[in-house]
Amino acid sequence: MMNVLKHPSFFRPTSRPSSPAPLTTPSSVLPSSVLPPNPDSSNGLDRARPPNKLSLSTFRRPSPAPGTALNAAPGPLVQDGSYLEILSLKLSEAVSKALAQPTGPAAANEQVLGKRAIPQGRGHALGALIASELKATQDSPHLHRAIIRSLHRPLSVLLTNLSSHLLPLISSPAFQSAPTPTVQSPNPNPTQLHAIAIANFVGELLETFDALDLGTDVDLRGDGLKTIREGLVSLINRVVGPLVNSIRNELTPLLDALEVPNLLHGIKWTPGVKASVVHHPSIVILQGIMPVYAKALARYTTSTTSQSTLATFLISVIWRGLVALAHRPYTPPSPPSSPPLLPVAIKKRRGSTSPPLTPPAGRFAIKLPPSRPPSPPPATTPATAAADARALYDLLSLLPFPSAEKPTTRLAREVVDDALEGLRALPPLLDAVHSVTASKLDSQDRLDDIARELEVLATEVPLLIALPVLLQVPINGGSTSVSVWDMIGLTEAEYRKQCLSGFGRAEECATTVALRVLEALRTNQDVHPVVSKWLVMEIVEELEQGH
Repeated sequence: MMNVLKHPSFFRPTSRPSSPAPLTTPSSVLPSSVLPPNPDSSNGLDRARPPNKLSLSTFRRPSPAPGTALNAAPGPLVQDGSYLEILSLKLSEAVSKALAQPTGPAAANEQVLGKRAIPQGRGHALGALIASELKATQDSPHLHRAIIRSLHRPLSVLLTNLSSHLLPLISSPAFQSAPTPTVQSPNPNPTQLHAIAIANFVGELLETFDALDLGTDVDLRGDGLKTIREGLVSLINRVVGPLVNSIRNELTPLLDALEVPNLLHGIKWTPGVKASVVHHPSIVILQGIMPVYAKALARYTTSTTSQSTLATFLISVIWRGLVALAHRPYTPPSPPSSPPLLPVAIKKRRGSTSPPLTPPAGRFAIKLPPSRPPSPPPATTPATAAADARALYDLLSLLPFPSAEKPTTRLAREVVDDALEGLRALPPLLDAVHSVTASKLDSQDRLDDIARELEVLATEVPLLIALPVLLQVPINGGSTSVSVWDMIGLTEAEYRKQCLSGFGRAEECATTVALRVLEALRTNQDVHPVVSKWLVMEIVEELEQGH
């Protein structure tokens, strides 16, 4: 017992030394290569987690860049079991972002009805998202059709929201009653800018529809997007149509006034001074305003869908100019009258023999001539119809034209080019007609040659435009005042309404009107015989083309 108390067990050393205490360094500080493996793991992988693994920072998403957040198109989704559901959510979110208000401070007069305009490029971003998802499923027809069906709901919501945003804008007097652009104020007002921004957004989105043939008549898939496409096109037309029509309404009276002869009154003729040509007052006004209209039309018709409205406008304007210039009465240039005699300083009375009174001494003072003689006032002559036609062609060439590179607008460009070619060919025809004299037609062979020359010049000119020009051929040293409507038994208003309403209607009535005019020319002695020769050639050509 005493031995036990003398040597207690807790004072005796153990058989093996104890393990040292573990290091106090936390595992989150050590590198992964230093941490010991977990013995409970069957594959020997390290499953140690840092203590801050579930902190709130792991649930925080990085903020997107402010400049590209709403315009960047995300990549396609992974096609798994929940692909269509996630895609629908993704499309709905993209539509919401496309119509979201821009960030940052608003400029002065930028907000209308408490909203800012849609920035440029958002339509392209939304279209790029749709295109990426559809192109990623081209090899799977069933999934491809399912994606198209999933587009109906977000695009319908988009169309409804755009319509609600646009309706108060186009109903506002600031849009409906706004003046056309002028040299002093060439830019649209804020209300017009907001409406144009919506139209441009829709135009950007429709470019994707065109590239993928979505909602077109030729689509055999039956995607059901035709109604949505027509609604988007209607939005563009509701904005672009009134803006373009306002410019056309301003140009119409100026073009119609070209039919009135350009007469200058109060012109003094100065011998030895070359006269300068003065264009018609309408041409002078157009020279100042046409560049402004060109910039405005280019801003209004940026989308491919609006190119048809632009083509209709251009064809209408060109036709108005052709009709006015072709029906302008011909006024032959009259030679200048003889200059008046210089006044006699001193007139001697008849029968007077008394000498004249002695003039004062101041009369004998030497008067030195001035350093240079005064310049005579510039002489002016009115421009001919051909000169005004050339000036009008140059002015209309400043306007924007439909694109010739895109397949959807190539046909519209060809029609506009054909109409403009008719205006370009009108001045040579006017010059040739007004230069025909009786001395050139001394034989039947010469008459046929002149008729063939006129036929070549009138090839690009519509028949009902060339006909009133040919009726102006001088005869017996003077011009004729015969009109087409008198020959066919119609009033001027009826003829213009039924036959001269446009290029298409004029082409339909060309052969019928030409035959009736030819019948009337057989008994009319006031028209030059070359007109009948030319008209026979034109009728034969029209009949050959018809068959």
